[in-house]
Amino acid sequence: MSNRKRLKTKVETPPIVSKSRPTQRRLVRASLHGHPLRVNAADLPRRRFLHLAASAAAFPAVSRDASAQSYPARPITMIVPFAPGSPIDVLGRILAERMSKRLLQPIVVENVTGAEGTIGTGRVARARPDGYVIDLGGFSAHVLNAALFSLPYDVQNDFVPISPLVTVPYILFARNTMPARDLKELIAWLKANSNKGSAGFNVGSGQILAAFFQKETGTQFTLVPYRGNPIQDVAAGQIDLTFSQPTWLPLLRAGSVKAYAVTSKARLAQAPDVPTFAEIGLPTLSYSPWTGLFAPKATPKDIVGKLNAAAAEALADEGVRSRLVDLGHEIFPRDQQTPETLGALVKDGAEKWWPIIKELGIKAQ
Repeated sequence: MSNRKRLKTKVETPPIVSKSRPTQRRLVRASLHGHPLRVNAADLPRRRFLHLAASAAAFPAVSRDASAQSYPARPITMIVPFAPGSPIDVLGRILAERMSKRLLQPIVVENVTGAEGTIGTGRVARARPDGYVIDLGGFSAHVLNAALFSLPYDVQNDFVPISPLVTVPYILFARNTMPARDLKELIAWLKANSNKGSAGFNVGSGQILAAFFQKETGTQFTLVPYRGNPIQDVAAGQIDLTFSQPTWLPLLRAGSVKAYAVTSKARLAQAPDVPTFAEIGLPTLSYSPWTGLFAPKATPKDIVGKLNAAAAEALADEGVRSRLVDLGHEIFPRDQQTPETLGALVKDGAEKWWPIIKELGIKAQ
């Protein structure tokens, strides 16, 4: 017999006969000295066969555990869904630098902008749940946007919370030529000049605060949507008002704008002369949106735990704390820096603000 014919020979064993099923002959591939042969599956001892099957089934879980133990083995990408230089971008870069020291891998900040943060947030929702893509997400992206847009992801179910980081209030700024000396006078001026005033806003917190302010004070003024921050137009006197973050307090110190009230529960150390809305009798306008870290759903708990520990260590660093406080951020207490706290913040925020947005008829612009 030639070698070619010998290689094509099938090696078979007698079929297994069952009284309840027709005779079957199952062939599986094997190899011998590099040549493909066919052997009967029945040649494998039953115990050995079951052992191999169980090992194959357990392999994915073992692989995941080993991956979590070795994490991180390469650089991590932190998606920031807003432009470079924005307040959340500055926060992300401060944290990424310090967290990298704990994780012994670089954290690369990537700005994925567009559609008020929904594009970058959506990218994280679609990422592999291996801890190498995480989201620096704010209250707007993870709560408010779900009431303003038709999203391709579920803010409450498509993410795993890692840790809340900071809260940051909003300040009601006005052009420096505004005649009102305090908030009460401003409300009186707006009522006396109904629909003659103007307020610039970004979609999200700024828009909702401006609309909610009108409702709570009984005032009416024109709302002007902006893609960027409207504070520069307020400083230039082109619009009257805007709600913006403490990042812009240098304009107040320079005399370019006025500040009437802050949405935090207590006055800011950086602006002790600016009263809170609660002090003036408008506690419903107390509002300090948070920022936190998220991962795609199904990210292993061990990986989430490592990221949480790195974030907590960063927030405990005195240098980091000093920089964040200077930017007007309030850092969450250590006992609240947990995935459970952040998950509850998302849930509670949706329960409170989604009905308000619907009641006010606010739409994305």
